[in-house]
Amino acid sequence: MANTQNPQGNPDPAGSTQMFRAFVDEAPQGRQQQAASSGPRVGLIIGVVVAVAIVAAVAWLALK
Repeated sequence: MANTQNPQGNPDPAGSTQMFRAFVDEAPQGRQQQAASSGPRVGLIIGVVVAVAIVAAVAWLALK
């Protein structure tokens, strides 16, 4: 990376300030993606519970 200058005017040869800022800017987006990805998981669990209830009801009616 090119030598960059931080606000104090000291050179930042590794560009670590830019990398830190990129990390901080991306962190909230990662959390939002995790929250959004939990939606399909909840739907899958509800679907499995409903399917088990339907199978149990059919079996109960068949054995009655």
